[in-house]
Amino acid sequence: MYWQKRFDEPSPDEEIEKVIKEIVDKHTGNYGYRRIDMELRKRGYVVNHKKILRITNKLGITCKSFTRKSRKFSTYKGTIGKIAKNLIHRRFDTNIPHQKMTTDTSEFRYYTADSKGNMIIKKAYLDPFLDMYNGEILSFRVSERPNSKAIMEALDEAIERTKDCPYRTTVHSDQGWAYQMKAYVKKIKDNNIFQSMSRKGNCLDNSPMENFFGIMKQEMYYGRIYHSFEELKQAIINYIYYYNNERIKAKLAGMSPVEYRLHTSRLAA
Repeated sequence: MYWQKRFDEPSPDEEIEKVIKEIVDKHTGNYGYRRIDMELRKRGYVVNHKKILRITNKLGITCKSFTRKSRKFSTYKGTIGKIAKNLIHRRFDTNIPHQKMTTDTSEFRYYTADSKGNMIIKKAYLDPFLDMYNGEILSFRVSERPNSKAIMEALDEAIERTKDCPYRTTVHSDQGWAYQMKAYVKKIKDNNIFQSMSRKGNCLDNSPMENFFGIMKQEMYYGRIYHSFEELKQAIINYIYYYNNERIKAKLAGMSPVEYRLHTSRLAA
């Protein structure tokens, strides 16, 4: 009779299980137990991490992890303009918003069918500008081919966003052809911005941008098939909004990039 009564009793973890499942569903399986713990604390629940692991195991919840990687896209075409010095030297941390920006281009693929039903592989390209202060994507463009127009438009928007910085801004990139363009270099100089470039063939010199691309592709690209440029573009737009506004980071005290920026700006006021 004792055990029968115990089985009939409601689970004491029922509410927590429901909240954890809601968190996991909202973030499409991208959160492991550490981020679940931070999200629970934001909602007012203090739960031991062992209990979180026990509940996630019980519910069959696991953080998605993909090992497949696409070929790294390279914009390097040799010295076609002027190579800037590496001013960042892997000093990525800053406590000043909009003081250090970084950029790069990443390639995505989508699949369409011709009139005979044969699968055709097509490509899209993302050009974002990232604030090293909080990892926020300040501006970006998605295009069907690598082109200067997309990069210049994203640069213009990033410059406008960073005009409030009390110090001179630095924009960092690799030695890709686009960042050696006269128009790009002139735009940076005209706005009194320092230009910095990674050393040739050294991706670690721009690891904040590489890290963003890696996280993004794991969470919205690998393991999925997109059937048109517009479908892929909208998925990228949606993800960047999610990344900026909702996806929490341990290094940002459990806040999203935008939440962290607004929080620190209120403290400084």
